[in-house]
Amino acid sequence: MRYAARVSYLGTGYSGWQRQAQGRGVQEEVENALRSVTGRDVPVTAAGRTDAGVHALGQVISFTLGKEWIPDRLIMALNFYLPEDVSITGLCSVPDSFDARRSALWREYRYLIWHGNAPAPLLWGRAWWNKQRWDYARAQAACALYEGSHDFRAFCRTAECPDRTTRTILRATLHRRGQLSVFAVRGNAFLTNMVRIMVGNIDAVGRGRKDLSWISELLAGRCRDESAMTAPAEGLYLWQVGYGEGIPFSPKRVQ
Repeated sequence: MRYAARVSYLGTGYSGWQRQAQGRGVQEEVENALRSVTGRDVPVTAAGRTDAGVHALGQVISFTLGKEWIPDRLIMALNFYLPEDVSITGLCSVPDSFDARRSALWREYRYLIWHGNAPAPLLWGRAWWNKQRWDYARAQAACALYEGSHDFRAFCRTAECPDRTTRTILRATLHRRGQLSVFAVRGNAFLTNMVRIMVGNIDAVGRGRKDLSWISELLAGRCRDESAMTAPAEGLYLWQVGYGEGIPFSPKRVQ
């Protein structure tokens, strides 16, 4: 039987989603739980790779088991063996052809920024404490420029930059709630460190250090060293992944 599951985790104590030669990956914890429940090795495929320190609310995985399970029972069994910072929050059976990565229509990330000269203790390790305040009109205008198909070469970690760096952003928004800013970006696929570099560039524009025309130039395929900083990992969340029909915990349309 083929299954899809939604996984939430705090990435603070992990070296990323994937199994690591050195360090602790979230994938290792999930596959260890599956082994404890089923008595055999069960490899899983994830919708997106998250880096060290990055969190997830809606990571999706797919895997195959040798027998049929009642979804609620399998969720409870897996969560019994998972650590407190990793949880299966949804699970369903899917067609044999379903693959969490290749079947995804889009992925949405959100990035949390806390502004001001004092940190927020309850958000420590879960948001970027940015001591600078932004010009929100400029920052939101920068977000709007991200939407559409562009060459995001300047938004990718140089050592892991592929030959093809064009990506399509379906939606990019910035909302403010008091001292908290939330950047939400939805796209068909993302490059390594792409969202964190997008946030770093928004920061440069919001602080008045760069003009909006600079963002437009970067989106024409400029090099990474012409871009701004990579924002810290602790503010980033893989928020949700969209699929077609048959995945009850997947949003069905672009909102």
